[in-house]
Amino acid sequence: MAERKSPPMPSRAQFVFAIAVLATALAIASAAFFFYAPGGKGSGTALIGGPFALTDQNGKRVTEKDFLGKYALIFFGYTYCPDICPTELQVMSAALDQMGPKADAIQPVFITIDPARDTPEVLKSYVENFHPRMMGLTGTPEDVAGVARAYRVYYSRAAGGDGANYLMDHSSILYLMGPDGKYLKHFTYMTDAKRLASELDAALAR
Repeated sequence: MAERKSPPMPSRAQFVFAIAVLATALAIASAAFFFYAPGGKGSGTALIGGPFALTDQNGKRVTEKDFLGKYALIFFGYTYCPDICPTELQVMSAALDQMGPKADAIQPVFITIDPARDTPEVLKSYVENFHPRMMGLTGTPEDVAGVARAYRVYYSRAAGGDGANYLMDHSSILYLMGPDGKYLKHFTYMTDAKRLASELDAALAR
């Protein structure tokens, strides 16, 4: 594993605050998975995913069409995250490693919800610490807001902090999208690598 080039770490008080808001963020995220269509009628399907245009860690423009024909395992977070994001990316990486060659059908994706700090260059040094095929995506604040809406992702700058030293509140959900770009299932933050590998393997088998 490459030596991690870590951004400045938030203070202990900020870290405690981040853990305190996690439960709220997860509750909001869970409630956001299934929505009623306009007029109050249920759609019967998860309204997750859709068109987006972002920039990867190499400066290349990427859209949802680039993932057609393969599975995408997507996590939203940010590189300055003190605990949740690096832990989840490690779980993703370990699960894919456990799957062996079958994991080649799955593209791991990390989408930032903090575009102000997470430039392509920052993402490049960050994702190198995880799976070798991990793709990091960023964009303008409008780009990120658009993809977050499409995936029903909650995020907000946390209270406190100043300048570039602040935390972000965000939902912590892994999305598995199918080769047709449609939502297949999701995994909560507490899913461990062994279970994730097993469920991904089962999804591919279907």
